[in-house]
Amino acid sequence: MADQVAAMCDQLVKAVNVIMDAETSQIYRLEALKFCEEFKETSSLCVPCGLQLADKAQPAVVRHFGLQILEHIIKFRWNDMQQQEKVHLKECAMQLLSNGTHSILDEESHIKDALSRIVVEMIKREWPQHWPDMLKEMETLTSQGEAQTELVMLILLRLAEDVITFQTLPTQRRRDIQQTLTQNMESIFTFMMGILQINVEDYRKLVSGMRAHCRVAVATLNTLAGYIDWVALVYITSGNCHLLEILCLLLSEPELQLEAAECLLIAMSRKGKLEERKPFMLLFDDVAIQYILSAAQAVEVVERRYIFLKRLCQVLCALGGQLCSLVGSDVEVEVPANLSKYMEALLAFTTHSSQFLKSSTMATWGALFRHEALSKDAAVVKMAVKFLRASMTNLVKTGFPSRDNNPNCEYSRVDFDSDEDFNSFFNSFRAQQGEVLRSTCRIVPLEAFRIGAEWLQYQITSPIDTGDNTAEGLCSLLSPSVVQWDAMTVFMECMVSQIIKSVDEEKLPIDQSMELLQAVLNYETKDPLILSCVLTNVSALFPLAIHRPHFLPQVLIKLFKAVTFEIDHEPKVSFLHGNVRRHACSSIIKICRDYPQYMLPCFEMFYNHVKELFSSGVALTHMEKCALMEALVLISNQFKDYEKQKAFVDELMASVVAEWTSNEIRHVLWNPDTFLSFIGADKVVTEQKEDADTAAINRGRLSFCLYAILAVVKRAHWPADLEEAKAGGFVVGYTPAGAPMYRNPCTAQFLILMPNLLALIRTHNSLFLPENMARLSETFSRAHEIMDSLSHHLLDIYDSPVCKTTIERMQGFFCTLYDNCYQILGSAGVSLQQEFYNIDKLAEGMAGSAFVSLDHVPDHRLRPMIHILICLVLSCPQEYYESLLCPLLGPLFGYMLQVRISTPTEEELVCQETQVTQEMLEEQVVRLLTREVLELLKEDMMMDSVQSASPAQPTEELTELGKCLLKHENLYMSLLTLSFTSLSWKDATNCHRTASLVCWTLLRQVVVAGNLLTEAVTWFFTSVLRGLQVHGQHEVCSSTLSQLAMLIYENLRPRYMELRGVMTQIPNINLEALDQYDHRLMDPSAQKFGEKKRKDQFRKLIAGTVGKALCQQFRKEVHIRNLPSLFKKPKPDKDIVNNEPLGLAALFSPKNDAL
Repeated sequence: MADQVAAMCDQLVKAVNVIMDAETSQIYRLEALKFCEEFKETSSLCVPCGLQLADKAQPAVVRHFGLQILEHIIKFRWNDMQQQEKVHLKECAMQLLSNGTHSILDEESHIKDALSRIVVEMIKREWPQHWPDMLKEMETLTSQGEAQTELVMLILLRLAEDVITFQTLPTQRRRDIQQTLTQNMESIFTFMMGILQINVEDYRKLVSGMRAHCRVAVATLNTLAGYIDWVALVYITSGNCHLLEILCLLLSEPELQLEAAECLLIAMSRKGKLEERKPFMLLFDDVAIQYILSAAQAVEVVERRYIFLKRLCQVLCALGGQLCSLVGSDVEVEVPANLSKYMEALLAFTTHSSQFLKSSTMATWGALFRHEALSKDAAVVKMAVKFLRASMTNLVKTGFPSRDNNPNCEYSRVDFDSDEDFNSFFNSFRAQQGEVLRSTCRIVPLEAFRIGAEWLQYQITSPIDTGDNTAEGLCSLLSPSVVQWDAMTVFMECMVSQIIKSVDEEKLPIDQSMELLQAVLNYETKDPLILSCVLTNVSALFPLAIHRPHFLPQVLIKLFKAVTFEIDHEPKVSFLHGNVRRHACSSIIKICRDYPQYMLPCFEMFYNHVKELFSSGVALTHMEKCALMEALVLISNQFKDYEKQKAFVDELMASVVAEWTSNEIRHVLWNPDTFLSFIGADKVVTEQKEDADTAAINRGRLSFCLYAILAVVKRAHWPADLEEAKAGGFVVGYTPAGAPMYRNPCTAQFLILMPNLLALIRTHNSLFLPENMARLSETFSRAHEIMDSLSHHLLDIYDSPVCKTTIERMQGFFCTLYDNCYQILGSAGVSLQQEFYNIDKLAEGMAGSAFVSLDHVPDHRLRPMIHILICLVLSCPQEYYESLLCPLLGPLFGYMLQVRISTPTEEELVCQETQVTQEMLEEQVVRLLTREVLELLKEDMMMDSVQSASPAQPTEELTELGKCLLKHENLYMSLLTLSFTSLSWKDATNCHRTASLVCWTLLRQVVVAGNLLTEAVTWFFTSVLRGLQVHGQHEVCSSTLSQLAMLIYENLRPRYMELRGVMTQIPNINLEALDQYDHRLMDPSAQKFGEKKRKDQFRKLIAGTVGKALCQQFRKEVHIRNLPSLFKKPKPDKDIVNNEPLGLAALFSPKNDAL
C-alpha cells in the first residue's frame, strides 16, 4: 500500500510540475490535467496521497494540490465514506492544522486558505450534531502558536462566508449551523476579542515576533468583519461599545488601521431597530472623533494609505447616516455636542485633493442639509456657508490624470485609467454637487446669493486666460478661464433656482441681482466657450429680471446678438459658432416657454427683429430659424384670442405652406426616384468636393419645412383656463361627458400640410425597396444604415465625437426627416385633439403611409413609429378607438410577430469584428423595439394604472381600449401570440414584465369566454415552459413564469385534459406527484393546500424545464446531507393514532435512538 501511494505521488508531482511549467506545450499540459482530474474522481488512494503531498516538506505548489485533493474528497465523496474514514480524515486535518504548516510569516497564504477550506467543508457536513466540540478544539489550537491562531481565524471567517454571505448549503444545514453560531456568539466574540487584544498588546510592546502578532491581529480583524455584518447589534455595542472603542484606537496603528476601518465601516452601515443603534452615537464623543481626525492627517499618495483614507471617509459618512436616522426619531437622540467637530472632519475630506474622496462625502452632506431637524441646527447652518465656499473649488473641473497642473492629478492617476474615465466620473460628481448645493441654498439662501454674486463679478472683471491653447487665440475646454466660468455657472444655476423658491418675494435681492444681470449683459467676449457660460448666466438670472420688466428687452437683445454670433475669419471653429447660436436659441425658447406672459409686451419687437433677420440674408440655419418661430408661437399663445393667434400663425407659416404645397415639392414627396435625385442621394460625391450644392440646399428646404411644421403644431395652443378659452373663441362645443372641445389656431395650416406629410412617410418607406436601394450612388450606399453615434449609444460604446463625413450627414438627414414626420403626427394628436381625430379617412391615410413596405423597413426605423403610436393612444378620445386605433394597431402587432433575431449559420460564425458588432447591434435594436411594443401594450392599452398588490395574483383589468380590441378576434389573438412568444425571446427584463403583468390578464379574458381551441391552450402553456427553459436561471423570471404556468394549469386543466399530456413530457417529472396534484385540483372533496404549498409542489413538477446558466450547466453538483434537526422536532409521517400502541416500557427501550 505504501509503495503504491509513493509511486502514485511521484506521478502526481510530475503532473503538477508539467501543468505549472510555463515551457510545457499545450498537449502535455492537457494530458497532465486530465490525469490529475481522473485521479481525484476515481482513485481509492486520494486520502493517503493527498496527505503525503500536503506534507510541509513538499514544495508549495505540490502541497496546494495535495490539499485540493483532500477538499475534493470531502466535497464529492463524503457521503460515501465510512464513519472511521471520516474520523481518520478529520484527525489528519486537525494534525495538519497543528503542525502541518511553516511559521506564520513563512507560510504561503494560498496554503493557509486551502487548509482552512478543508476544515470548513467538514464543519458544513458534520457540525454541530456529529462534531459538538469543534469550537473548543479551535480554541485549543490557538494556544499552540500564532500560525494556528491565524488558521482558526481563517476557518471561522470562511464558515461565516459560506453559511451567511454566500449561502452555499441546503436550507436545513444552513439553519442548523447559523443557529448554533448565534447561540455561541457571545463566547465566539469574547474569544475573538481576547485574541485581538493579546496580539495588539504584544505588537505594541515590540516584543520578539511582533510581525507575527501583527499578522494574527490582521486575521482577527478580517474575521470580525465577516461577523459584524450579520450578528445581533447587541454584540457590537455591548460593554459600552467596547469593540468600537478598540477599533477606533487601532486607527492610529499603520499596520492595522485599514482592517480596523473596514470593521468600523461595516458596523456603522448596519440597519436595524433605531433603539439598538442608539449606542453608535458614542462615536461622536471627543475621544472617538479625535482618533478619527488624527488618523486622517496624511498627504502622501501611498496605495494602502489612500485606501485607508477612503475607508475612513466612508466610516464618517456611515456615521452621518446613523446620525440622520436617529436624530428627530422616536428614540429621542439629542444633537451631539461634537456635531461641529464631526462636520469639520467631513469637510476635511470634502476639501481633500482626491476628487474621489470629495464625491464620497456628497450624499452625507445632502442628508444633513435636507434633514428636518439637523438642517435648522446652528452648527449645520454655519457649516452650510463653509460648504458653499468649498464648492467654489470642487465645481472646477481639474485633476485629469494625463495632466500635472493640480494636486488632484496625482490622486486621479490612482483612481482613473484615462481622461475619459475621469471626465465621466466628474460629470456624475458635479450632478451630485448640484443636488447638495440646492439643498444648501435652501438653508442659507441670501448668503449663497452673496457668494455667487461675488464669484460672478470676479469672473467678469478677470482677464481671459486661454492657458496652453494658442490656436486661433481662443479658449479650449480645459483653459483656466473656461473651467472657472463653467464652475461658477453651475453654482449660479443651482443658487438662483433655489432662492426663488426659498425666499419671500419681498425679501428677494432684486436690486443686487439686476446689478449682476446688467454686468453680465454689458460683458462682451468673442470667445465662444466663455460666451456660452455668459448666456447660461443670463438665463439663470432671468427669473429675477421679471420683477424689473424694463430689463427684458436688453436680455432679448443680448440673446439675439448671440443667435447671429460669428468669429471673423475663423472658419476652422465654425462648430463653436453653432454651439453658441444653438445655446442662444434654446435660451430664448426656454424663456418664452416658462415666462410667456412677461414676454408678451416684447412680442412686436421680437417679431420685427425675426422678420428683419429672415429678410436680411444673415446666414441662419434652418434649426435656428425654426427655434425663433417656435419662441414666437409660445408668446402668441398669450394673445388668448383665437382669430388673432390664427392670423399670426397663418402669416408666420405662409412661406412654409407655399413651399410645402408647391408642385415641385409635391412631385418630390410623392415619387421615390424624384426624391432621391432631389436630395442628391443618387449622385457620387467625394470628400474633396463637399456637396454644398443644389442637393444640400434641397435637403435644407425639406428639413426647414418639417422643423417649422413641428414647432408650430407642438407649441400652438389654447389658454389653460376654461373661461379665458371661452372668451377667446377657442371652445367649439362639449363632449357627451361634458368635457370642452377646443380648436387650435394651427389646425387649418396643418390640414393643408398633412397630405404631403403622409406622402413623405410613404415615400420614405418605399426607399427601402430593392429597386430604390439600387438607385443610391456608391457614396450613399450606406445612407439608410443606423448612424454610428446611435449605434454606439445602443451598445454603450463611448468615444470622442468626430467631424461628420458626407455619408454621416446623409444618414443624419434621413434619420431626422423620418423622426420629424412621426413627431408631427404625435404632436398633432396631442395639440389638435378632436380636430385631428375627426380628419376624414385618417386611419386609412396613416396606415397607407406608415405601414407601406414595412417588410423592407429596417428595425431601427420602426422605433419612432412606436413612440408616436404611444402618444396617439394616450391622447386619443375613447370614441375614436374603433375608427382609428384598431386599424393602426392591428397591422403593427401582426408585423411584430414576424420580427426575429436571426441566428448565425456556421459560415457566419467565423467573421470579422465589424460583423460581430453589427449582429450585436441588430439584436439590441430588435430587443428595444419589441420591449417598446410590449410596453405600449402593457402601459397604454391593456392595464389600468392601479398596480396589483402582489405579482403572484395579477389583478389588472383591461382598459376601455383593451375591451375595444377584445371585440376583434384576429387582433386580440395577435396580442396574445405576441405576448406569449416574447417570453422566450432573449430579453429577461421583457420576459419578467410580460409574464407578471400582461400574459394572464390577456388570456383570462378569452378563458372566461370559453371558446379557446385545444391547440391554442397547449401552445400558450408550452410557450411559458419554453420561457422557463430560456430564462429559468434568473430567479425573478423563474418565479413569475412558474406562477404564470400554475395559473394557466389550474384554471384550464379541468377543461383541457391535453395540458396533462404537456406536463408528462417534462424531463424527470414525478408522475405520481403529478397525479396527486391533479387529484387535489380536480376532486372537490380532496384536501386543498394553501397557495404557498401549491406553488412549491408545482415548481417541483416543472423543475425539469427550468434552464440553467451556461456557467452552471457542466458544474459538478455538491451534495450535503441534512443531519437530524437540533431545534425542531420533525413531524411524524403518519398519524400517531394509527401507529402501534406505545407503552412506557417502549418509550425507555434501549432500541430507541437517543442523543
